[in-house]
Amino acid sequence: MDRPAQIKFPIPEEELVYSGHTACPGCGAALAMKYVLKGLGPRTIIVIPPSCMGTIAAGFPFSSLKIPVLRIPFESTAISASGIRAALDVMGKEDIHVLAWAGDGGTFDIGLQALSGSAERNDNIIYVCYDNEGYMNTGIQRSSSTPAGAWTTTTPAPFVKDTPKKDIVRIMAAHNIPYIATASIGYPADLIRKVKKAKEIGGTRFILIFSPCPTGWRYSPEMTIRLAKLGTETGIFPLYEIENGEKYTLSSKRSEKPLRDYFALQGRFRNLTKENLQQFEERVEKEREYLKRLAG
Repeated sequence: MDRPAQIKFPIPEEELVYSGHTACPGCGAALAMKYVLKGLGPRTIIVIPPSCMGTIAAGFPFSSLKIPVLRIPFESTAISASGIRAALDVMGKEDIHVLAWAGDGGTFDIGLQALSGSAERNDNIIYVCYDNEGYMNTGIQRSSSTPAGAWTTTTPAPFVKDTPKKDIVRIMAAHNIPYIATASIGYPADLIRKVKKAKEIGGTRFILIFSPCPTGWRYSPEMTIRLAKLGTETGIFPLYEIENGEKYTLSSKRSEKPLRDYFALQGRFRNLTKENLQQFEERVEKEREYLKRLAG
């Protein structure tokens, strides 16, 4: 009997995240770490501030990662990574990647000044923000990444967040750094491709990863990948790349699924009104046209 043809899957087999870690079931951040390290490989040093991933990856005296981990203060992720890069260069170890890893709270808010400084200097680091749209590790508080209309413990119903999500990608693009990408755990092959592309480029590289959180978003853990895909399919989280602040490349086409499919799965949007939904639709369409123009 003939053997079936072997399926070639574009995801490396090597695992650099141990099983048995402390992530919640369905944690998007843990999957993001898994895929990013598959793209970077074992010759990597990671810097992590206080965050969900800090708790998952490096709760003293243990670690769930098979690479060196440095735990640092909330506001100093980027500059700590830049310091490690400088030390490695002095030692002639240029083949080691330095990965700065932070959540949206440690990127959009508390760590923004250090990130901007590293980007302005074009320090040779890879900065990844896993975006779960809130301070999930400390109790589901609002961040500037939290979308309008979302419940958090600091925006309780009916006083949900009434300002839109900060556009961190445009902020980073204004620094004219060599490479920026948005990615999603719902599309691991695309995510890993972007990580591999980033590691071949010098200077500051920034990757924003859409990482749903069942605890903070109020959904059942088995829905994580479905929600991650819906984020892109509805246009809430488009996937694209920016090179040198100018060249835009769209890496996915929206499937035109209705936004209500995305919101209906999440308890944090249970108080969303028809007016809120219309505002989201207008914002998504405006962003889509903006990206289409820039991508030509």
